[in-house]
Amino acid sequence: MGRSLRQAMLGLLGSIACGAERGGPPRDSAPATTATLRPVDSLVLKTPTGVEVWFAAARAARDSAGAPCVERVMEIRGDGRTTPIPLLYTGAVPRLVNDSTIEAAIWLHCRPGNVYRVDLRTGQPVRVK
Repeated sequence: MGRSLRQAMLGLLGSIACGAERGGPPRDSAPATTATLRPVDSLVLKTPTGVEVWFAAARAARDSAGAPCVERVMEIRGDGRTTPIPLLYTGAVPRLVNDSTIEAAIWLHCRPGNVYRVDLRTGQPVRVK
């Protein structure tokens, strides 16, 4: 985990933990999955043809035991274009399938779910399992 991402998570967790002490809403009043973080974009994969996959926006989440995690969305960058991959929050680095396709599991509540293949030309995810 990058230093900036760790700092953002610690800041978010600190503000959540201290909210009830300052007279704010109790910790459990708002699900952590609705919080949007502003972490630094991170390069996570580069194809042999130079197409890059980046982690961009993020949301804080909690698993069933209450342990926190960060779920990230991805963007495809190359040739001066940025293409967002819609609605695919993940907590793991995607896998390169071939020069034009990656594979990533969608995450919810810090757990991987269905696996999607994403076309690196269009950014469109398609469920494979």
